Amino acid sequence: MEEDYYFCYMVSLRIIGDIEHFDEITKVVGVKPTYSHKKGDKRSPRSKPFERDVWIYKPEIDEHKPLAEHLDSLWATVSANVENIKALKEKLKVDIFCGYRSDCDHAGFDVPYQSLTIFQALEVPFSVSVIVIRPD
Repeated sequence: MEEDYYFCYMVSLRIIGDIEHFDEITKVVGVKPTYSHKKGDKRSPRSKPFERDVWIYKPEIDEHKPLAEHLDSLWATVSANVENIKALKEKLKVDIFCGYRSDCDHAGFDVPYQSLTIFQALEVPFSVSVIVIRPD
């Protein structure tokens, strides 16, 4: 019997640190953030305050599309401003967050080398957060 597993992917450009003006980051990157918060903000009234400012852009791609499509979309959005984004690294942390989520504990994924261009261009490591959720 073949089981139906789900596989979900996402990527985001994250800029983290002491960000004085979020609008300046938006100008440098060339796109508005899909999420941001300031140091001291809280996710909810009972949660701990955030320790750093965060500016995040996440392309609007269906989470069931392959990781490469997410990376290609992000690259298409930011590639024209790559040198300016790299310059932010002098004072801020810049990274690409990649996520992979599944209920299958014996699977993997591949990414064509062309889709990894963004990591070389921004001089950031390729890393993936993997979450495997076991069904009850």
